[in-house]
Amino acid sequence: MRPDTTAPLTFGVLVFDEVEVLDLGGPFEVFSTAGRLARTADDEPLLRVLTVAAADRPVRARGGLRIMADHTLAEDPPLDVLVVPGGVTTAVEADARVVDWPARRRKTSALTFGICTGGFLLAAAGALDGRPATTHWEDQEELARGWPDVRLRTDVRWVDDGDLVTSAGISAGIDASLHLVGRLFGGELARRTAQQMEYRWTDAPGARDAG
Repeated sequence: MRPDTTAPLTFGVLVFDEVEVLDLGGPFEVFSTAGRLARTADDEPLLRVLTVAAADRPVRARGGLRIMADHTLAEDPPLDVLVVPGGVTTAVEADARVVDWPARRRKTSALTFGICTGGFLLAAAGALDGRPATTHWEDQEELARGWPDVRLRTDVRWVDDGDLVTSAGISAGIDASLHLVGRLFGGELARRTAQQMEYRWTDAPGARDAG
């Protein structure tokens, strides 16, 4: 999938209690920074980022950071790219309201991006059945046990499988986000975004360390 590079895209990020701060904040920073650098003819950002939560109340991320989402699941805002960060996902995996949202929205989104244990939510939504995917090294065995139909990759930091991209945690999520910027809007914007963030980025999924 490669849309018109002059057409804005909206990235919708799911947030929930115990979301990992940098699994959320790293990709958010990449996409919002790219949106500041790349503008339409009307001086609008080419990349827009919004957040979505189950309820109209603050979400408490890991470490206690409080986040107020832009929208609720019931509002169901339009989006082009569905982004599901990781964290402690046990409670939201058991919440049918939350799981139903990515299950539906991945079918209408051009691309779905899962970061770290966000892959567990996508697996619960059926998005990873028969697909190659990865997650944080510490959680790979649990993902494989819970969803044996996932073609788990343990040797790379992210997997790009067309309309589905998954990554390991934190820094891998940032690298994969920059990869997506490059794929959707060109490598020059990805490089400019990394430079603006003063982030050392290599656009290759690469071999991963064991810990």
